[in-house]
Amino acid sequence: MKVLHVLYSRIYTGAEKVAAQIIKAFEGRVDMAYCSLECEEVWDILDGMGIRHYGVEELTPATLGRVIREYRPDVIHAHDMRTSFVAALCCGRIPLISHIHNNAYDARGLSAKSVAYLLAGFRAKHIFWVSNSAYEGYVFHRLFAKKSSVLYNIIDAKRIFAMRDSDEHTYDFDMIYLGRLTYPKNPQRLMRLSAALKARKPDIKVAVVGAGKLEEEAKALCRELDLQDNVHFLGFQSNPMKMVADSKAMILTSRWEGTPMCALEAMALGTPVVSTPSDGMKDLIENGVDGYLSDEDAALAEDILKIVEDPDHRKLLSENAAKKFARINDEQKYNDTILACYRQWGGT
Repeated sequence: MKVLHVLYSRIYTGAEKVAAQIIKAFEGRVDMAYCSLECEEVWDILDGMGIRHYGVEELTPATLGRVIREYRPDVIHAHDMRTSFVAALCCGRIPLISHIHNNAYDARGLSAKSVAYLLAGFRAKHIFWVSNSAYEGYVFHRLFAKKSSVLYNIIDAKRIFAMRDSDEHTYDFDMIYLGRLTYPKNPQRLMRLSAALKARKPDIKVAVVGAGKLEEEAKALCRELDLQDNVHFLGFQSNPMKMVADSKAMILTSRWEGTPMCALEAMALGTPVVSTPSDGMKDLIENGVDGYLSDEDAALAEDILKIVEDPDHRKLLSENAAKKFARINDEQKYNDTILACYRQWGGT
C-alpha cells in the first residue's frame, strides 16, 4: 500500500511534524511519501529522516495531480482544510483521508474556507480531528459526524530524547517560544508579555524559535518595547530540543490551537508549559499542577515568574508534566488507528 501525505506549507512545525512522524512510524510496512511546497530547509530535515518527498511551487489540482500520477498512491492523506480542498479536486477514485490539525477561527462560521471544505468533507472517506474542539468548532461538522473521529497528537518520544542528546550545547533561557510567527500564534502578545516580564525581572531571557509572516512585525515591536537584550530571535531550528529541555518554561500565546506538538515535546522533556487556554491546551494542561493556563497577561507573567524564580516549584511542575506525558502519549494506539483507516480504504 502507498500513502501520499500532502501539506500546503513551506515550514516544518505542527502538521508537518505529524506527517513525517506517521511516515517514520510505518517505515518498512507502508510505502509513504511527503508532498508540500518547495522548501530546502524542510527537504534537509526529511532527507535526514530518510523520507521521500515531492515539492511543488504552488499546490493546485494540476501540480498535485502530477505528483499523484508519478507516485500512484492507494490513499491520499491531506493535512488541514486548504490542502484537503485541493486534494478533493484531483484525487479521482483514490480514497482521501482529511486530517484537521487546529480549530481554525475562520472556519467557525460561514466563510469561504468553511464552505470550500464542504467539498473535501463530502469527498473524504474519513476525517481525523486533532481535538473535540476542532471538530465542534467547524460550522458544518454535523454533516460529517459519521465519518469523523478525534485523534489527539502524539510524539515519538525516543526520537525527541535522541535529538536532545545529540546537541552538546548548554542554553540558559528562562522562557522559550517554539512555533510559527503567524496570526494564530499571536507573536505580538508574546512581545507584550515579555515586556511585562522585563518590568518584574529586568534580566529575563526569552528565546523565540521559528519564522513566519509576522516575524518582522514581532521584531519591530521587540525594538519598540526595548527588548533587544532580552528577546532572542533564533529563526527556524532543525533541532531545538536541547533548547527546550534547558529552558525553565515554554510559552504559548496562541489564539487557537489543536494539540500542539511543541507542548507535547516540552512535557516529554520536563519543561513546564504556560499557555493561553486555547482549544487543545485545555485538555493537555492541568492549571497549577503540570503547567499554567490563563488568558490574562498579568497572570501569565506571574505564573512564568513562579517557575523561573522558584526551583522547587519548577521541579514539581516538571515531574508532573513528564508523568502526564508518559500517561497520555500512546504511540501504539495512535498508529493502530491510522493503519486501520488506511487498510479500510486503501487495502493491505
